[in-house]
Amino acid sequence: MTTIKDIGEQGLLAKLQSFCPAEMIGDDAAVLVTVPGKSLVVTTDVLVDGVHFSDATTSPEDAGWRAAAANLSDLAAMGASPLGITVGLGLPGDLQVSWVERLYQGMAECLQKYNTPIVGGDVVRSPVTTISITAFGQVDPQRIIRRSAAQVGYAIVVTGVHGASHAGLQLLLHPQLGQNLTNADKTALIKTHQRPQPRLDVLPILWNILSPSPLSIAGMDSSDGLADAVLQICHASGVGAVLERHQIPLPVSFEHWLKPEQAIEYALYGGEDFELVLFLPKEQANTLVQHLSQNAAIIGTITSGSDVLLHDEHEKIPDQVLSLSQGFQHFRL
Repeated sequence: MTTIKDIGEQGLLAKLQSFCPAEMIGDDAAVLVTVPGKSLVVTTDVLVDGVHFSDATTSPEDAGWRAAAANLSDLAAMGASPLGITVGLGLPGDLQVSWVERLYQGMAECLQKYNTPIVGGDVVRSPVTTISITAFGQVDPQRIIRRSAAQVGYAIVVTGVHGASHAGLQLLLHPQLGQNLTNADKTALIKTHQRPQPRLDVLPILWNILSPSPLSIAGMDSSDGLADAVLQICHASGVGAVLERHQIPLPVSFEHWLKPEQAIEYALYGGEDFELVLFLPKEQANTLVQHLSQNAAIIGTITSGSDVLLHDEHEKIPDQVLSLSQGFQHFRL
């Protein structure tokens, strides 16, 4: 098999340039034309072999898809439409060229769905395979979704189920799990982990509901976990929240597999579901949920104070104070 050392940097770049529009590469930087009156949104995400993906759970195509989807999800969380991405690669010299080509094929498959080109990047030698993507998007300045805009009384909306991606990862890491699941259920959960869908489709619906007078809304995506998203927004906005335990949408297959406490743990802290978590007035929140799929739901309310509580409406489980320390964090000892 041909390795990167065999063809060198220029040989690899020549192969990867086939994934980019010819008119946008060849110079020191890409030029992206934005519409007058729009704001440019830029986001960068880094994925490292052994931390964010591995051969045990992720094919090169799936690693590429997930890398692209993570960045598009960040744009969606800001209310922005994608313009293009650049890709930085750190690669061992003995890595097979075909692996890199398959990685780009996965990225291209994800990006094609959203008419988003790869417009450049960089390649360096590295002892560990690393993928760094910078995505560019544009948004109407009045429609920027920020974490700091939540207000007391707002409803909390999630655009889909939570916990599925973490469940899929667990099934990949531990094939003996999920004995009570059908093959179709297992496949669906694994696909959710390997091929997440950034929720750019929510934005046109959201803007239609909020027009003609845009309202101040807050939000982010749930890539680091549902609890993390709610806590981050509440902290940035200086508010608290009450989440209703039984309103959080979970995969139906969890009923046949996980105990309730484990299911809610997957939903709150599993991460990588890439749904949007939006804080907006209750009337608009109800309308948004009605227009989205059956898996969208209002899961709580913004309160004064600073605590984020998980509440059981049946009063069988005491209120639980949620904390960022319970979720995944880099560099934790």
